[in-house]
Amino acid sequence: MPSLVAVVVAHDSAEALPACLAALAAEHVPALVVDNASRDGSAALAEAAGAAVVRNARNEGYGRASNLGVRAAERAVHVLILNPDVVLRPGAVDALLAAAEAYPDAGLYAPRIVEPDGRFFYQARSYLAPYLQNPTGRLALPSGDACAPFLSGACLMARRDLFLARGGFDEEIFLFYEDDDLCRRFAEAGRALVHVHDAVVLHGRGRSSAPERGRVFRTRWHQAWSRAYVARKYGLPDPSLGMLAVNAPKAALAALALRRAGWERYAGSAAGALAALRGRRALAREGLAP
Repeated sequence: MPSLVAVVVAHDSAEALPACLAALAAEHVPALVVDNASRDGSAALAEAAGAAVVRNARNEGYGRASNLGVRAAERAVHVLILNPDVVLRPGAVDALLAAAEAYPDAGLYAPRIVEPDGRFFYQARSYLAPYLQNPTGRLALPSGDACAPFLSGACLMARRDLFLARGGFDEEIFLFYEDDDLCRRFAEAGRALVHVHDAVVLHGRGRSSAPERGRVFRTRWHQAWSRAYVARKYGLPDPSLGMLAVNAPKAALAALALRRAGWERYAGSAAGALAALRGRRALAREGLAP
């Protein structure tokens, strides 16, 4: 039985996948790629690299596809869920598995994520964190293993049985805040979220999928919608009206100035907030069934 299987969700990820899969192979970690209807040959590339591949007929979103991959990794004890633009450094897997052995009562483990500019990503607070409150977001980077208020879904590890027992990622969410929500549910179940300092990965940030027209609008739509969704789920103030009030005028000004990039950014946020106010579901926007 493999102690660890990596689950990688791909969507038009042919540029990023080779380095990701090569690093997993170097760490002797079998990879299972869930392909969200890529048009650039990502699935064939993954198969050629020796990964098992699950091919979705359409883009199911990050959380739903990740859950599918975890369920398919039937013989794994642990699952490592990571973006295709994440590259493991040597020793990262050993450090994560050592942390799981050292902190068996924890729920989620995440490596030290290094961004393209060399900075160490660490989110000092979470919109949904029920503990380790840090309302001002004061950033104090850990110098060793530490409990955290949030672990990035870009790369995290869990026992497969615990992940599934907690319901995996919320499948109402197509994109964004699925990791905050997962961390919240693990924390509420009494499971710590552990930052594993000696496990290092490189994150391409934004390189998971190839650029395409309308991508900014779509991602901003989901970011706004998902923030409103998780706020309602946990009884927090609904941010939808505020997001709409802030972004709609900016979208109008960007349109008047013929600034397409600005229009996509602000109009996407306004449209997602409006959809949340109207009770529209993210899955419906993407033509997906619950």
